[in-house]
Amino acid sequence: MSEYKTPQTEEEFEKNFSQIKPLMSQTEAYYESSRCLFCYDAPCVNACPTGIDIPLFIRQINAKNEMGAAKTIYDSNYFGYACGKVCPTEVLCEGACVYNHSDVMPIAIGRLQSFATGKAISNDKKFYTLANSNGKKVAIIGAGPAGISCACELRLHGFEVDVFEAKEKPSGLTVHGVAPYKITNDEALNEMEYLQKQFGYKVHYNKTITTKEDIALLEKNYDTIFIAIGLGKTSDLKIKGEELENVFGAVEFVEQLRMNHHKITVPKKVVVLGGGNTAMDAASECARMGAEVILAYRRSKEEMPAYNFEYELAKTVGVAGMFNFTPVEILGNGKVSGIKLKSADGTEHTLNCDWVVKGTGQTKQLDLLNLIGELKTDEKGKIIVNEIFQTTNKKYFAAGDAVSGGQEVVNAVANGKKAAIAIVDLLK
Repeated sequence: MSEYKTPQTEEEFEKNFSQIKPLMSQTEAYYESSRCLFCYDAPCVNACPTGIDIPLFIRQINAKNEMGAAKTIYDSNYFGYACGKVCPTEVLCEGACVYNHSDVMPIAIGRLQSFATGKAISNDKKFYTLANSNGKKVAIIGAGPAGISCACELRLHGFEVDVFEAKEKPSGLTVHGVAPYKITNDEALNEMEYLQKQFGYKVHYNKTITTKEDIALLEKNYDTIFIAIGLGKTSDLKIKGEELENVFGAVEFVEQLRMNHHKITVPKKVVVLGGGNTAMDAASECARMGAEVILAYRRSKEEMPAYNFEYELAKTVGVAGMFNFTPVEILGNGKVSGIKLKSADGTEHTLNCDWVVKGTGQTKQLDLLNLIGELKTDEKGKIIVNEIFQTTNKKYFAAGDAVSGGQEVVNAVANGKKAAIAIVDLLK
């Protein structure tokens, strides 16, 4: 039985999806920043993919210099606010905090980071002066973390930047694919508006690149093209019954929930398949919408790719786990009525359910990539790049999930910036 009642209003939705990393007050930030030991070797910095000078920004918060702290953060990470909320800090900066060796709670680095950058956003604080135009133009395909990070860095160096985004909103998975209890739509979009005003890149929404003619036009009009398209739709299981109504991909479900909130109707019984972080999010979200949720994974609990804290979070909202169970058939007549699973010992088990949500990985967007001449992908469909994120077609650079196959927002931000620095070096 779910611990949550089905939300009927926006207020009830917000209550069910209350932030797991709520913003700190001025007093909370002061006292939390006072706990930092300002380690000389700063293991937290080494654990951050963007290399933020964490001891410095915490010291600045403690000195009540929030704007200085925000600039320290944004100097390294253009998604400073979002990453403070959505990063798996438990295994990155906070996981590296020396307090963990003393059985003391680590510094709440993520919440301090969002506190400082949130102050800058709400005050519309301008930190950067852009270089004069250098006459070079770069097209960026995708307005997610890698694409926007690349755009900000390029604009800083005087490049003209046009971002082409297939959806009607920017920020990629930060808006469309992250659970609502990690960051709200308004929070993610406010940071995007702040960055666009500060750096002045142009974003063309609802603009898909789908033909060779589209590609030819980009190649003609821009000096370099940066690919930041992320991943595609949820992968198929290739089992009987997958075509039934009420079989969903986890990524698609999360996006619909982020866009429509309480207007989404989740039924009483849901089975979520998979053991990754996206499966955990989908399971947690269905439970918070009032459903009874079973998470079924084909391997053991110890083999799950999801972070342990994500599974623990799902359990706290009532999600039940079944391990070493492989889906073999989805049952129903027109729409889902159940699912058949096979356990490790070969016996079959049937679960009654109204929905099956697949958290089983995502496809690569090969339809687009195959339009680009001389651009190679590996056997898994990931774009092949060199150490400076240049593809096998020298006019193109790429970063983010289309290259990594699926990492955190912070990794995409870091690599988008590194690619931009390489583009600056190449075109200057």
